[in-house]
Amino acid sequence: MTETEQRVEQRAPGSEDPSRYLTPGARGAAVGARYATISAIFAGILLISNVVAVKPIAFGAIPIGDFALPLVFDGGVFLFPLAYVLGDVLAEVYGLKATRRTIFTAFALAALASLTILATQVSPPASGWENQAAFEAVLGFVPRIVLASLTGFLAGQLLNAWVMDLMHRRSKGRFLRSRLIVSTLVGEFADTLLFCTIAFAGIITGLDFVMYVVLGYLVKCLAEVVLLPVTTRVIRWVRRAEDRAAARPAE
Repeated sequence: MTETEQRVEQRAPGSEDPSRYLTPGARGAAVGARYATISAIFAGILLISNVVAVKPIAFGAIPIGDFALPLVFDGGVFLFPLAYVLGDVLAEVYGLKATRRTIFTAFALAALASLTILATQVSPPASGWENQAAFEAVLGFVPRIVLASLTGFLAGQLLNAWVMDLMHRRSKGRFLRSRLIVSTLVGEFADTLLFCTIAFAGIITGLDFVMYVVLGYLVKCLAEVVLLPVTTRVIRWVRRAEDRAAARPAE
């Protein structure tokens, strides 16, 4: 008797295995449920961050002698570091190919969101709606911001995944924390530099611009370090769950 038949025999009398009625598509969705959920959250974080990144935020300044270093960030600083946490989970558990698929999907959705905002912006407002100028000022399609966000995201996330995968193969899966930190340093550097330069070079100038780039980079990297215990636990939990699912015989 096979293992599957033995499990069937052990079921309570009169009980049936509900999975026997699943379609191939439903079985596939169940098998890839964790990957799909993480990918969806990853894409959602990108979309939200792109909306709030249009606002530079000043948190005061740090006095250093006769100088004051301004603390200037954009709205994406609150949420976007989580994209790198999830990117690390994807790269570590599901590999480079699956991570790239998620990155390109999120990139396509962000581009679609930008085009939808543009279509809404140029469409004639309804009679009595007097917020067209406010819509354009806050949410309106700004080519520099869109280009900066998409370029920075794509370069940063692909580099992050590539470094994670390269170090994983070179270290044979060891030194997880070191791999997480190094991949973030590389990915966030490309992301922050490209975004800040394309979006705000010439708008934010001089020392303010330098501090905008440097502080944005440091804060995002620091967030990764602070979240490192969470990232490692999530990676281990997802990996164990996927290992159990892979070891479970087909019904």
